[in-house]
Amino acid sequence: MSFSHRFPPLLLLILLLGANPVKSQETKIQDTPDTNTIAQRFPAPDGFQRRPATGFGEWLRRLPLKPERSQVLLYNGRPKSRQDVHVAVVDIDVGNRDLQQCADAVIRLRAEYLRGRGCEDAISFNFTSGDPARWSDYRRGTRPQVRGNQVSWKQSGPSDASDAAFRRYLNLVFTYAGTLSLAAELEPVTDPSSIRIGDVFIQGGSPGHAVLVVDVAENDAGKRLFLLAQSFMPAQEIHVLKSLDHRSPWYAMRTRGQISTPEWIFELGDLRRFPDLPSCPDTLP
Repeated sequence: MSFSHRFPPLLLLILLLGANPVKSQETKIQDTPDTNTIAQRFPAPDGFQRRPATGFGEWLRRLPLKPERSQVLLYNGRPKSRQDVHVAVVDIDVGNRDLQQCADAVIRLRAEYLRGRGCEDAISFNFTSGDPARWSDYRRGTRPQVRGNQVSWKQSGPSDASDAAFRRYLNLVFTYAGTLSLAAELEPVTDPSSIRIGDVFIQGGSPGHAVLVVDVAENDAGKRLFLLAQSFMPAQEIHVLKSLDHRSPWYAMRTRGQISTPEWIFELGDLRRFPDLPSCPDTLP
């Protein structure tokens, strides 16, 4: 879908130039071991042990959670219509616009991790048109200029690497990226039984959906269980999903069939993985 079909020209110009930037959210992900985290709240089931993880995987396990029995809230502060799909809510803001949906939540967590680890130059996500949107360009004061379905970047302001600028950059990506673009950026996992933290089940489309693997456990026979987190439509807080089997919230990886979540069904072939970043080796799960 072209940008011109998605947004009227005037609205498109306002969005791209950032005429009314969104106020930066104050909530930050606290990368500390002494908070109520995914790893603390959800022990591995009997007979299973958590897989060793570093980098992005270790960081996801330490995502802070809101108090137990917290509701999932939408971007406007209202409760999500379904409160029966989650077992925990991640303690990170969703913003005040209907932007941070499913693929956007994956992008948000990946970008926050890279920035926190000092890998800011690796933060780049493609628009649906295929054009890259690099944080390194945005923080130098360049902004996208659209010609049909082509995007170029033009210097239009001072350098700004602040939290507020980073949030405006993410909102820009959320506006013009989605499941189609993210699925194209990720690498297919040819052996789903090798699932690891940071992998993504994703179906690109309109609508499509994406859920993030936020923990993995394994038994002595090599069978793996995993936890999933998602946002959805409209934009809502990121939450850890219930599983539909007896090991809830842990999902069992299988060699055939589908992965059924409370609000979406994925094929095993929908599993994708972020490519390795040689310039930032600590990103490996």
